[in-house]
Amino acid sequence: MSAAPRPVTLLNPGPLGIGAASAMSQGGLAAALGATDEVALHVADTLAAGAGLCERAAVERIIGAGPQLVETLLRLGVRFDRDQAGALALGLEAAHARPRILHANGDQTGAEIMRALIERVRATPSITIVQAAARKIVVGDGGVTGVLAVRGDETLALPTGRVLLATGGIGGLFLHTTNPAGAIGHGLMLAMDAGAALADLEFIQFHPTALDVAGAPLPLISEAVRGEGARFIDETGAYFMAGADLAPRDVVARGVFAHMQAGHRVFLDARGIGARFAARFPAIAAICARAGIDPATQTIPVRPAAHYHMGGVVVDAAGRTSIEGLYAAGEVARTGLHGANRLASNSLLEAAFCGAAAGLAMAGFYAKRARDVRAELLPVPDAVPVRPVMSAHMGVVRDAAGMALAAQKFSDMAQNPAAALALRIALAGLARKEPVGAHALVGAKQFCKAA
Repeated sequence: MSAAPRPVTLLNPGPLGIGAASAMSQGGLAAALGATDEVALHVADTLAAGAGLCERAAVERIIGAGPQLVETLLRLGVRFDRDQAGALALGLEAAHARPRILHANGDQTGAEIMRALIERVRATPSITIVQAAARKIVVGDGGVTGVLAVRGDETLALPTGRVLLATGGIGGLFLHTTNPAGAIGHGLMLAMDAGAALADLEFIQFHPTALDVAGAPLPLISEAVRGEGARFIDETGAYFMAGADLAPRDVVARGVFAHMQAGHRVFLDARGIGARFAARFPAIAAICARAGIDPATQTIPVRPAAHYHMGGVVVDAAGRTSIEGLYAAGEVARTGLHGANRLASNSLLEAAFCGAAAGLAMAGFYAKRARDVRAELLPVPDAVPVRPVMSAHMGVVRDAAGMALAAQKFSDMAQNPAAALALRIALAGLARKEPVGAHALVGAKQFCKAA
């Protein structure tokens, strides 16, 4: 919305909010608002989770904007939960030193933010919503000249010198994911085809607590549940995480994965939360009920699942990519905030702040080059043959032989844009020789941190 009141065309494959990962976000938005908290502590937690690969300037800029961003969202109509005294309620999540997680409707934070923003978008006359899927960013004369999109059997040609990618992540390239099925890296494919620089593609976060049921996407059991006291146990009732229940996600995911590899099933024991569970986590309680589970009296089966991509299209502080006129924000972008592992609940903060910054930059940019949309559409990506290979060789733990095999398989089907993207990810993994953050290698010391 920050690009308005200039005319804005919003392309979306379906109705706004449907199939969007942001709308599925449960736990919340991190901001240093508590009486015992400060931005410097939030910065330190973010840097620690990123395993030394965050860009400090990006961390300080984005995390520092958190408190003001919350005020902006409140003005836009977002209804965050409040405590009995009327103050914003702040929860605790993994690897945060202080309670700083704002939530809405208990565990429906992303949906509430999306509700408020979609209402504003629909009420803004200068924004035109077009239900279509972008299939080509046309580049010429040093920058963006147009977009080709598909709506049913119709191809739409949209001349423009400014495009913002806000297409989400890549979880749909895996068999087990918390992402919408359509999150297969569409924006990265468009950016690759346009020639934009990408980085950190090997860093894929696996959430340690997806509900272990059949189907996809797997429902997420928010980290906030552990923040309220839930613990990991196995089928014998034994606790096995050695105090690391609230460690950074990469550490916890490896601990859960290792225990499953040893032949165990893993569960979250939230029975200590008791009758409060349904009130604090209404959406998760409903998800569990549909699976025949009562978290107040029964343990919750969980497993790691592909959740968030730290890598993406390289952008600067204004969301500009290496292609003039092309911008990116949200999970598709690589801002430098997350490093090798994202800190819980930093993603909604990043998406909202960086999206607004990119919109402002776009509004102030005018490309003098001619608009041209003459180009061929990208082939339709097919994630089905990619998923088993990514899951087997680019998962929670990898090894060089497996990644090399994956690269060969993807190379053989690289005419498929999904496979071409997966090839880039596998090659990035092979190039990263040392284990760090979410790039965990078999036999490396980090693999045993939480086991």
